[in-house]
Amino acid sequence: MTIATPKFGVGASALRKEDDALIKGEGRYTDDVKREGALHSYVLRSPQAAGTFTIGSLDEAKAAPGVKLVLTARDIAHLGPIKCMAKAKQPSGEEHPVRDIPLLAVDRVSYVGDAIAFIVADSLAQAQDAAELIEVDYDSEDAQTDLATALDEGAPLVWPELGSNQLYLHENGNREATSKAFDAAAHVTTIQFVNNRLVSNYLEPRACVAEWDDEAGFTIVVGSQGVHSMRRALAQFVFKMDLEKVRVISHDVGGGFGTKMFAYREYPLAMEAARLLKRPVKWTSDRTEHFLTDAHGRDNLVTASMAMDAEGRFTGLRIETIANMGAYCHTFGPNIPVIGSSMSTGVYDIQNLDLTIKAVMTHTAPVDAYRGAGRPEAAYLIERLVDACARETGRKPEELRRINFIRPDQFPYKTPTGRKYDVGEFDGHMTQAMDRAGWADFEARREDAKAQGKLRGIGMATYIEACAFAGSEPAHLELNGDGTITLFIGTQTNGQGHATAYSQFISEKIGIDFDKIIVRQGDTKELDRGGGTGGSRSIPLGGVSVSHASEVLAEKIRKLAGKELEAGPEDIELVDGEARIVGTDRAINYGDLAKGATDPEDLKAMSDIKQDEATYPNGTHIAEVEIDPETGHVDVVAYTIVDDFGVTVNPILLMGQVHGGVVQGIGQALGEQAVYSDDGQLITASFMDYAVPRADNVPFIQFETRNVPSTTNALGIKGAGEAGTIGACPSIMNALVDALDGPLGIRHVEMPATPDRLWAMMQDAKSH
Repeated sequence: MTIATPKFGVGASALRKEDDALIKGEGRYTDDVKREGALHSYVLRSPQAAGTFTIGSLDEAKAAPGVKLVLTARDIAHLGPIKCMAKAKQPSGEEHPVRDIPLLAVDRVSYVGDAIAFIVADSLAQAQDAAELIEVDYDSEDAQTDLATALDEGAPLVWPELGSNQLYLHENGNREATSKAFDAAAHVTTIQFVNNRLVSNYLEPRACVAEWDDEAGFTIVVGSQGVHSMRRALAQFVFKMDLEKVRVISHDVGGGFGTKMFAYREYPLAMEAARLLKRPVKWTSDRTEHFLTDAHGRDNLVTASMAMDAEGRFTGLRIETIANMGAYCHTFGPNIPVIGSSMSTGVYDIQNLDLTIKAVMTHTAPVDAYRGAGRPEAAYLIERLVDACARETGRKPEELRRINFIRPDQFPYKTPTGRKYDVGEFDGHMTQAMDRAGWADFEARREDAKAQGKLRGIGMATYIEACAFAGSEPAHLELNGDGTITLFIGTQTNGQGHATAYSQFISEKIGIDFDKIIVRQGDTKELDRGGGTGGSRSIPLGGVSVSHASEVLAEKIRKLAGKELEAGPEDIELVDGEARIVGTDRAINYGDLAKGATDPEDLKAMSDIKQDEATYPNGTHIAEVEIDPETGHVDVVAYTIVDDFGVTVNPILLMGQVHGGVVQGIGQALGEQAVYSDDGQLITASFMDYAVPRADNVPFIQFETRNVPSTTNALGIKGAGEAGTIGACPSIMNALVDALDGPLGIRHVEMPATPDRLWAMMQDAKSH
């Protein structure tokens, strides 16, 4: 048995096959979907953050030109809410209360943007005009938007019936052992910081097109990160009907970052309107709605302390986190801080941990998973703390890390939170990154910058994350009569390049050109189940199943060809879309094989390889920054990464994922922050006030890998979709502190390190 080496197999830097259509404008996003007779919809939203309301007469709005339907909460009382799918474990063992998201607010609003009514008309403009005719009488109340005071006595309550803004308490570790470690410590370092609230700002705002058929049920086209979980949320929990009665389709999706993983109110509202009106109903968000209503990310207040012995070894870690949930319990929101906290000890051998999380409700948009889903928060905590420990004890940051790294001979290693790291060579990638970044020569560059009137600093972060969590992603392959191969898989590309990566697995095993491989995702009618895209699972889990299914199909092709060519399967090689007897010119192409097959099952293969443990990507980021003391402006002048991603499927796709993640990290570190006023107005509700990074904010990124194959993944892959974001923030902020500490004694800077914030800090330091 022989398979010729394919041109674009695993490990090749194959260019993205999906890009040709996209750059020609031939992509098909949700808003591109046109349906004959489609109506357009608009959501009337609350301008108040807290209080009760009553809706006056709807007659004028219903009689407005083009209006076909106006829905309020009383009209959809038979429908369920958007369910919270995850709960955190409390010390008592009791489940914490959950506030699911009603499709429309009944008589109380809880944040600016809360949905009041759903208007359907012939055009969007007509629906918007009709919304202006709906009289809503608000009895406003004081809002609680400040996370720091949300648990204070007398604070306005988001859930008055709960009696507190605390949703839950979560604890992990060993408090008694950690207290002993702190009591015996030679030194304790403590830091406090904010992990700022973010808005994901994908390129394509959310949208949906819903249809109803009396026999088949619902069909909804929606930009998602997985149609099967979307179908479950809509069918099972909102409409309380069989899954088969809801078909969900996702075409091209312009970015997700976790935020498109969830069901949102507008989807079932459009579906119910389509059922009532017997016509397609379309809804498309604008950018302001995205800022106001799509799930936000991060938003934690953290106090962390490290106990050290006289040699600088970490003996204990104590963490207290207050995590903002917003006004409702979003789909996975309550569990995000818990997932992140499981990575609290990072790459370090810390035996004693005392961890507390308080989840808090506020009158703000709900918070949920955003690229990294808790792991960037954990990496930021430990890497900022480790640098602070080094500064306070007079040690070099790299030396303190080396003293405390988990050594290769300690693997497999179980952390105090129960995570089971399989492999890692942390000193190896840190040392390589330092070499590539010119760490040893930095002081000369600092002096050169000083001569130019700039403050220059260098900082690192050595991170580890958990992704590709235990589970599987089934893959189905079919050989078609025209010689092409179709893959059906339940992940959902949002721009990552799935069609390219999956095709590499198939090409390698079956010997077929890229352009003859069709990747089908995003339709519950074509595939009965799938896990979707999130947590960097698509390639580590889906790729393994695709690879194995390709092996199964390849063996079937060899057997079919053996019969046709009167040879043993072991004498057949697969190359260039043909099955050929090795060493001869006797061959048959895949199309003819498929046409001649008598049993359709001979042309199909399915694989569902299960993984029992997460994978653990890790690496080192080194950022070099310059600050203009006259303006506070920051330039990231150099950025170096050495990552351990295990087996690499496609180096150029991998680089793109890492670059994108780093840019999002730069955005959080230097500019992005969702800010609410005291009365609950989102001040940063547009690109005029919310500073996403631009091209001139991003340096050249020097990226390399130093890979140790995973032992928990069948192919040794570790996953990389979120890693860039995880390493970026702490490395940049550590570099800023390095620039400011020497000349000004500034050892703490909050994100985002905007020019005005830095300028004010520097002026204050100079005055003292």
